[in-house]
Amino acid sequence: MGFLDKLFGGTKDYPPLPEDNAAQARLEQVKGPLEELAQRVSDPLEVVPADRQAFVFVGKPPKRFGIAWVHDDKVSGLKELADDHKLSQVEVGKMINELGQAYEHASAAPRFSTEVGGKKVVVIPSDGLEREVHQIIERATH
Repeated sequence: MGFLDKLFGGTKDYPPLPEDNAAQARLEQVKGPLEELAQRVSDPLEVVPADRQAFVFVGKPPKRFGIAWVHDDKVSGLKELADDHKLSQVEVGKMINELGQAYEHASAAPRFSTEVGGKKVVVIPSDGLEREVHQIIERATH
């Protein structure tokens, strides 16, 4: 990352995701909906692949971000999760705070870059982050 990138908040270049990485196979499982999301959203995306699903930090975590959950061949945003499970603003705020903390907990996890739907995205193949995000969403929606 160059000086101007740091000064103006540019994105960091990560090494390419290896083809033989387990995260690559997990991304293939959700390829269609993930590509649609990447084409629809202009903000940076950081993808946490999981088994037959993915969690996507949209924006600039851990402070200014949204979350998308790719599952069952669809994408659920935070608004859909809140509406579907009748979450209050307080519950949504708590969930966002916990997701930001989970992201920070994984700050040392390796990150890679790949292209999804014609867009460069960051991939965080972290079992710990995947587990923590999954637990936060499960707690909030059940």
